[in-house]
Amino acid sequence: MTCQSSESTDTIDGDGRAHSTSTSVGSDESRIASAMKDLRNTDLSANRSAPSAHLHGYRSFPPPTPHMCSLMSSGWYWGGLTANEAKEVLQDASEGTFLVRDSSQRDFLFTISAMTSAGPTNLRIEYKHGKFKLDSVVLVKPKLRQFDSVVHLVEHYVHLSRTGDKTPSDPRPNGTVQLLLTRPAYTATPPLQHLCRVAINRRTRRVEELPLPNRLKDYLTEYGYKV
Repeated sequence: MTCQSSESTDTIDGDGRAHSTSTSVGSDESRIASAMKDLRNTDLSANRSAPSAHLHGYRSFPPPTPHMCSLMSSGWYWGGLTANEAKEVLQDASEGTFLVRDSSQRDFLFTISAMTSAGPTNLRIEYKHGKFKLDSVVLVKPKLRQFDSVVHLVEHYVHLSRTGDKTPSDPRPNGTVQLLLTRPAYTATPPLQHLCRVAINRRTRRVEELPLPNRLKDYLTEYGYKV
């Protein structure tokens, strides 16, 4: 993501700590201001582009909802991409690069394909009782968090991967490699409007307080995620 921010470390006591915190807040404010400026100068109608050629078809369940529309708007949902095609997309990517695609197995809706230190791998997403969670061994399943949408799920595990908890799912007994989700693989270069939206979402949840026209605030709230 071109609008990524680096996490600042705060290890100095006293005045040093206060200065670091002030610098971080100032940096966030300047980045929000910059993103808002770019957003004002773009044409939102241009962001309503046709679906990617990779979106061969969309599953009939769960029914269309704002959450499912968010997945379509994310830029890293590749629709009917096969496992082999996903492997080709990720082959030269850095560890932590990921995408979401339709699962090839009838019992699952979606699959996360991600690059690990051992190469591309796949992790299915289970949909049950209106909730999404990662597929895992039976003994681990009760411990896995459930989410209202696929984007919520991905956002959660991206946050864990970026902030130090490097294992999205609980450790498996067979010693498989760690799975990191840090960088989405986009189907195409995302529109500047969307990148600005994600950048703003990463730094504030108070969209209604931003000095923006209502139409831009509506655009921001249409996709209220950080990834």
